[in-house]
Amino acid sequence: MRTQLVAGNWKMYKTNQEAVELVSGLASLVEGLGGVEVAVCPPFTSLADVSRSLHELGSGMALGAQNVYPRSEGAFTGEISPPMLKALGVTYVIVGHSERREILGEKDDFVAAKVRAVLDEGMTPILCVGETLEEREAGGALGKVEGQLDADLANVRPEEASALVIAYEPIWAIGTGKTATPADAQEMNSFIRGRLAAMFGEATADKVRVLYGGSVKPENAAELMAMPDIDGALVGGASLKAEDFAAIVRAAS
Repeated sequence: MRTQLVAGNWKMYKTNQEAVELVSGLASLVEGLGGVEVAVCPPFTSLADVSRSLHELGSGMALGAQNVYPRSEGAFTGEISPPMLKALGVTYVIVGHSERREILGEKDDFVAAKVRAVLDEGMTPILCVGETLEEREAGGALGKVEGQLDADLANVRPEEASALVIAYEPIWAIGTGKTATPADAQEMNSFIRGRLAAMFGEATADKVRVLYGGSVKPENAAELMAMPDIDGALVGGASLKAEDFAAIVRAAS
């Protein structure tokens, strides 16, 4: 049985103080909820303070990072290494988010290197995959996602694959208010699990959590997460309000 995971991607929002206030409010709202794991992914500048706050609160929430550079150290100005994240208590690392692919031009080989680096440091990558509206309308959604999975997971050994988290995020639904229907999301998540089975075996694929992300809100969370191959959500805007995020967590629980 896969445990649902609801992860909040705070993107480039929240100062240190705002981040601590948000996680403090959130901790009280999700305390005691069973059957779901909760993670928060604040900006790099807030990771240390949020990590400290989670420890002081005794919260069971996990700490995630929004990005990583795939080297342990070196002359890479402005970048953050896997050991730096690990030292702060980071458990999850978002890699391959469409905003980094589309805006910053990150290619699949770079994403694959990040997946490998995160695994090597004992953390869990949340690998984001998804298609544009143009690709979907042209009938290329499945091919786009299949290509991303094949390339981005090329360096993953079969015995490691069950620990992966995959997040299907249709690019056309991120921050737009548009959401894939539960049936659309289930179709893609099922396809992803089938592709993972072809790569790593069915037993492994059955253990991988496949999330949905893309304008997830309290109003649609329960219907989305009732689908058999949707194992939680990667939440953007709604994770910035404790009450909204907690409502999504309750839907998963």
